[in-house]
Amino acid sequence: MSRAIKILFADDDLKYSLVIKRFLEREGYDVTYTGNGLKAMEQFSAVKPDLVLLDINMPGLNGFEVAEKIRQADRHTLIFFLSDRSDKSDRLKGFSLKGNDYLAKPFYPEELLARIQERLTLLPDEIVSEEVYTLGRTTFNYSTNELRTENNKTLITSRQAEILRLLARNAGNAVGRDLLLTAVWGDASYANSLALNVQITYLRKAIANDTALRIISVPRKGYLLDT
Repeated sequence: MSRAIKILFADDDLKYSLVIKRFLEREGYDVTYTGNGLKAMEQFSAVKPDLVLLDINMPGLNGFEVAEKIRQADRHTLIFFLSDRSDKSDRLKGFSLKGNDYLAKPFYPEELLARIQERLTLLPDEIVSEEVYTLGRTTFNYSTNELRTENNKTLITSRQAEILRLLARNAGNAVGRDLLLTAVWGDASYANSLALNVQITYLRKAIANDTALRIISVPRKGYLLDT
């Protein structure tokens, strides 16, 4: 049996959002709600959603800004924009950011459900299958935060999994620090830069069972996963 589809829902209209959230949950979806864009970026790494519902007008980061940051690290997660603005320019901007759909408010929950079901029908394998990478003698299951090297199993945190995923997708090439920071933490602040250093140290320990697998620091660029 397939796992429940995970949805990250970001909208600062609490009353309206809870109606949508409860409706989708009754339909069998696993919905995580947040009321602003900054929290949405924090939750994205932890939740690992199949679909992100983004209100355009939100405090902190607006929906377009959140989508842009998500797309820097993830090209596959579905993104739907929700907005009470129906201007042609807004729709074009949403699709230029690789959004998958754009719904003008107000809309019926049944309309949103139909749009979701249509997209999931178009991409069934991509949505329900696990995301697994083979790195040297190590198997990295991004869906479960699990590393396996022969008989050794290691669980890493969601942040570490996000970092390793970016490195794995670009194995053999340096991934910039700013890209890692923006994708995983939401911004490239000094505090987050220090946190990245710590997480790289933990990741190096986590992959230590595979002597052929290394995370290399590339001066003035970032990090490279050598397999």
